[in-house]
Amino acid sequence: MEIRRFGVGNRRPDGPPGSVGVEAQVIHGDARGVIAELAFRRGGRIEPHDNPNTTWFIVVEGGGFVVVGDEQRRVAAGEAVLWPAGVIHGAWTEHGPMRAFVVEFAGSDDSDMRGVLEGRARRLRPGEAGSASKGEGRLAPHAAEPIDREGEPI
Repeated sequence: MEIRRFGVGNRRPDGPPGSVGVEAQVIHGDARGVIAELAFRRGGRIEPHDNPNTTWFIVVEGGGFVVVGDEQRRVAAGEAVLWPAGVIHGAWTEHGPMRAFVVEFAGSDDSDMRGVLEGRARRLRPGEAGSASKGEGRLAPHAAEPIDREGEPI
């Protein structure tokens, strides 16, 4: 079992690049993505920027504002905002603090990961144990289906 600490006393005083008044703590990061906690002070902000990865901004305490492209909205605890890959986005507070989690997925979509969770079969080389040789065959004969009086198969 692995337990990671975050929250008060575990955050870095400097937040992500382009942020002011934001403390951050990366909880997990690998080739699949990043999970981080962000704590915005009153007047804290992450300047608008773009990112090649799809990201969810999940507000868990307080509230503030987000911008995605040309759209600006107020957000509060219990709301999650999608920051699409390649689209300008940012977040800030005015009158109070806000705490959020950022879940950033590698890439713009799951096309690189398809098959990883379900499992992906490994292609066998000819002659390798378990491989089949190229066979010859034909389709099995197909019995004609009975036709009803209206001319449709039964």
